Formats: sequence, structure tokens, C-alpha cells
Amino acid sequence: MDRNDVNWRGYWAACPTPFGADGSYDAEAHRALLDWYIGEGLHGVLINGTTGEWFAQTPEERKLVARTAVEHVAGRIPVVVGCTAYTAREASDYARAAVAAGADGIESTAPPYSKPFDDELVAYFEDVSASVDAPLMVYNWVHGTSVEIGPQLASRLADVDTVVALKDSTPNAERFYETTRTVVDRLRVFGPFMTVRGYEELKAHGGDGFIGGGTIFGAPDPQFWEDYWNGDDEACLAHARRTEELFPKLWLPGGWAGKYGGYQSQLKAIMKMLGQPGGEPRRPRLPVDDEQSLREIREVLVEFGLLQEHAAA
Repeated sequence: MDRNDVNWRGYWAACPTPFGADGSYDAEAHRALLDWYIGEGLHGVLINGTTGEWFAQTPEERKLVARTAVEHVAGRIPVVVGCTAYTAREASDYARAAVAAGADGIESTAPPYSKPFDDELVAYFEDVSASVDAPLMVYNWVHGTSVEIGPQLASRLADVDTVVALKDSTPNAERFYETTRTVVDRLRVFGPFMTVRGYEELKAHGGDGFIGGGTIFGAPDPQFWEDYWNGDDEACLAHARRTEELFPKLWLPGGWAGKYGGYQSQLKAIMKMLGQPGGEPRRPRLPVDDEQSLREIREVLVEFGLLQEHAAA
């Protein structure tokens, strides 16, 4: 397999997993959130990635969350299911369950905690590939794995039989651009193209999309990609500039955490303000619920026209 075996592109949400105040999985809110994403024009969803708090779920819950999402989306947009685990054996078990449920593909980071060497990481993805005949997305998540998948390693992974895509969340933008140039002819590349510099690289060397933690903007995020495909540079750059202005006000450099709490916790607080059905985070994540933080977040959302002042009050 390679990039030509899938049609994955555009703006995807790394979908939060909604939990209730008691910590239980809220499947109804999850379905409502997926419907909202589809209604806003998103081009795909990633389930049980970092934003989906896979690390806070039991093995049975991870399979239930994946099955719920796949069944509810019902082919309306692509659904890729995160299967990250400490071993290829465990990842393959999650992957088989996702594929059996009808997922369009599977995704995994490097195994967390173990910090595998390059040969070990290639062997990990080879083992998953050999165990599950499904399109596989490699996720470069340096903050969560302490492993950087740069150009040379990405090129080796592109040769693994079922690897068709790369989700690159490196904090090193220059390395991302170099990696993209190295593998974009073989892999679908998702990464930080939605900036002014990122758009220049996208135009010059190609790329396929971005997988964001949910979406704060809603429809304008997928519209960026529609405008790119239609050749509307002015519209794309306008949204890129707006994104570059907003995100430093809310997120720490590299996009790995919020200024007011864990990434998932702050995102869910924002979603609640915007009326999106995101639910609550689950421990070890704690909710962002102090009034000072919430007031400052509201002020940013009002400043960017995402929330009306009367709603913020």
C-alpha cells in the first residue's frame, strides 16, 4: 500500500472522547459531536488519539469507543482509529477490533515510555502491518513518546507494507517541512500546513491535510482546504493568519498543552463555551474550572469573534 490506496485529505478532528462528570463514557455526546463535525464539513476523524484520551480508557472501553464512532459515522467521512500501545501485539489487537467494526484505517505512535531505537520502531510497525491488513497511519508525537520521526526514519517507515500516511506533530516546523518533502510522494502527510509558512511549503512541495485537536473554528478549518484545492490563496492565507494569531493566546508552543491546563482539559472547557458536546476530561486529566482561567479563555474567544460577549458573561 501507499498514499494512492486511500483518499485521506483535508481537515480532520482528533476527536475528544466525551466523559460524564462521574467519569463514564458518554456515547450519546460522542455521537452528537461526530454529527456536528460532519455538519461543519470536516473531511475525516481520528478516534482514540491523544486528544481522545486513549490512555485513560480500559482496553474494553477503547474498543467500545472505536466501534461507537465507526458505526455512527457510517461511512459519511473516513474514520481512522488510534491503536497506540506498548507492544505491537497489543496495538494489533486494538487494530483488529477497529477493522472488524469497519474503520477505514488504523493509527499508532511509537510505543510510549520505551523510547525505541530506529530499528526497533521499524520492527514495531512491521509487526503491526503483518498482523492487520489495513491502511496504517504513523503518528509522530514527540511529546508523548520521546521519539522524533525525522526524514530518514519516516522514509524507512514509508516502505512498510501497509503504511500509507504520516500524522506529524513535531514541534520542529523545519524538520516537518523536510520530512514532508522526503515522503509526500509515498505517504499522505498531515501536519502544520495551516500557517503562512506552512502554506508556502504546501504550495511548493505538496501535502494532504491537518489533524487538529477537535476544531475551535468549525467550518472555516475544512474550508481552508477547500480553498486550497480551488486555488484561493488569499482565503487560505487569511485563515492561516487568523490561526497564527489565536493559538498562541491559548496553547503553549508546540501545541502539546493549554496555557490553562492539559490539552484535553482546556479543549473541553473551550468546547463547552462554544456549545460543542465535548463532555468532561477523565483523570489523570483534571478539568479547567477556576473562574480566572475560564474568564481569560472567554475573553480570547470573544476577541476572535468565536463567542458573543453576552454569552461570555
